[in-house]
Amino acid sequence: MESSVRTQVELIEPCNAALRRTIDKMNSSGCKVYFGRWLIEGSPYVILLDVGFTAWSLDRWKSELWENCSIGVPWFDREANDAILFGFLTAWLLGEYAAQCDEPPHIVAHFHEWLAGLGLVLCRQRQLPVATIFTTHATLLGRYLCAGNVDFYNNLAEFNVDKEAGDRQIYHRYCLERAAVRCTHVFTTVSQITAIEAEHLLKRKPDIVTPNGLNVKKFSAMHEFQNLHAQSKARIQEFVRGHFYGHLDFNLDKTVFLFIAGRYEFSNKGADIFLEALARLNYLLRVNHSDVTIIAFFIMPARTNNFNVETLKGQAVRKQLWDTAQTVKEHFGKKLYESLLVGQLPDVSKMLDKEDFTMMKRAIFATQRQCLPPVCSHNMLEDSSDPILNCIRRIGLFNTAQDRVKVIFHPEFLSSTSPLLPMDYEEFVRGCHLGVFPSYYEPWGYTPAECTVMGIPSISTNLSGFGCFMEEHIADPSAYGIYILDRRYCGVDESCNQLTSFLFQFCQQSRRQRIIQRNRTERLSDLLDWRYLGRYYVSARHMALAKAFPDTFIYEPQEPTSATGFRYPRPASVPPSPAHSLHSSPHHSEAEDEEEPYDEDLEAEKDRVNIRQPFNMPNRNKNQTVSLPEKN
Repeated sequence: MESSVRTQVELIEPCNAALRRTIDKMNSSGCKVYFGRWLIEGSPYVILLDVGFTAWSLDRWKSELWENCSIGVPWFDREANDAILFGFLTAWLLGEYAAQCDEPPHIVAHFHEWLAGLGLVLCRQRQLPVATIFTTHATLLGRYLCAGNVDFYNNLAEFNVDKEAGDRQIYHRYCLERAAVRCTHVFTTVSQITAIEAEHLLKRKPDIVTPNGLNVKKFSAMHEFQNLHAQSKARIQEFVRGHFYGHLDFNLDKTVFLFIAGRYEFSNKGADIFLEALARLNYLLRVNHSDVTIIAFFIMPARTNNFNVETLKGQAVRKQLWDTAQTVKEHFGKKLYESLLVGQLPDVSKMLDKEDFTMMKRAIFATQRQCLPPVCSHNMLEDSSDPILNCIRRIGLFNTAQDRVKVIFHPEFLSSTSPLLPMDYEEFVRGCHLGVFPSYYEPWGYTPAECTVMGIPSISTNLSGFGCFMEEHIADPSAYGIYILDRRYCGVDESCNQLTSFLFQFCQQSRRQRIIQRNRTERLSDLLDWRYLGRYYVSARHMALAKAFPDTFIYEPQEPTSATGFRYPRPASVPPSPAHSLHSSPHHSEAEDEEEPYDEDLEAEKDRVNIRQPFNMPNRNKNQTVSLPEKN
């Protein structure tokens, strides 16, 4: 998009002469191609193709697609039309570049998702010297099927994929995706669970699993992320003070913040099972007379028209109380200062005058509230049909004084400029105690991965790529703050009971136990670093080169092609949860808690010993006679 190019890309001349000639040739032929540095972290080089500028070729390219591949695309599907334009432009660029090179090139092209897949199909059809890789982050049909509340995983082998795609009017998209999978030299998915899905729905078993990574930034001080947690938690507590004004009958120091975030897919993201578990947790905490309060945040964007007036009023009342306290503090401090100057101890009864008491009484009366704290922070456009609000009405979590579980639905992505909760997403996550992501359909799961990197424990499932990855790498994930919910082999009610159990155990942890658990969780960030996970991409590219140019390259896998590697043992130190506690009673004192044996440096060293470094892929080049170990 041209508007984005102006603000996000520094346009420069290509250093590569063949690429410069390629771009000039395409621009002179009626295309608009840009080259520059994308102004994000790392400043990578980008080649940008303006699909709108070549829309005049759409009908001609659609005819060519039908003649060569028998795939017809309806005129009204704008997204598919853009995919056709982008695909033909990509193949044009790669073919022109190959023609402009002085020597026969060896090109690797990595295509992501069905939207980019047509370029791959055309590269193979035109027999360009390109080694191709196709990665699906989630199958097109899988997303549609799960959104329709079907028993997806138990019926994977039974679906009539052509009929299902046709019924949902996405058959042309499905054909583009399946053609790319069929034609590519190397097919990859982001997780083992998506690999099983792709094998049934796209009819090809992935060659390699390429998990999604993150750029992990390590702090120089070991406990810096704990300090950031404390700072962000204090900001969330300020919001809570305003939101629950007049009903702040719980101790914020004994309040645990849970959250779920992501696209508003009520069932796929597990919001349904989370709400049901919160209702059961509320009952458990009440019958056990627990003094712990749970505040669960739902950060999922929905259609709204503005902030809730009552929510904004709460923040205004909190600010007014703060201003009143500061004014009285100044008066008190001034009189205290004057009393000490003359060498007298102050008479406390004379430190505050009548005006101060009047001001404080007025502020206290302003906090009186006739209604309950709002469940939703915004005015919803479709309040009566909203799945989250309807579920809350059914289970009866209305933020009453008797409820030990409070719910706040924030139907908008977080922003540091918001007048309500001025925090960006990263700050908010750092301030929470536990992320809850009981997804039914989650090909990878960046949200729990981001929690892990920030040292925040999370709940995932064995139907998410992240959950399966952690089970594969860690002997006991829950010991490291990664709770894996069984949604694959259990019914909904059984899974809900297990989630309730996880939440109840987490609530019983002492503050010290939560700190220890956060330390363990943060140490898992090495598992999710691109410096480790990038090796699977390297392996995929070497495999593609060996398949496309067998006379020039060979591929010798040194590791299994699934995402296996090091495994973390269960820590041999203080248990993270009272479920395994040495204490006979859950109501032990903080003094007892301090005596639990824990040497963090020793424990961290044990974990590091069990990390095996990523293997180095040998780059075998020309004149190698060793053949591929296995033909696909």
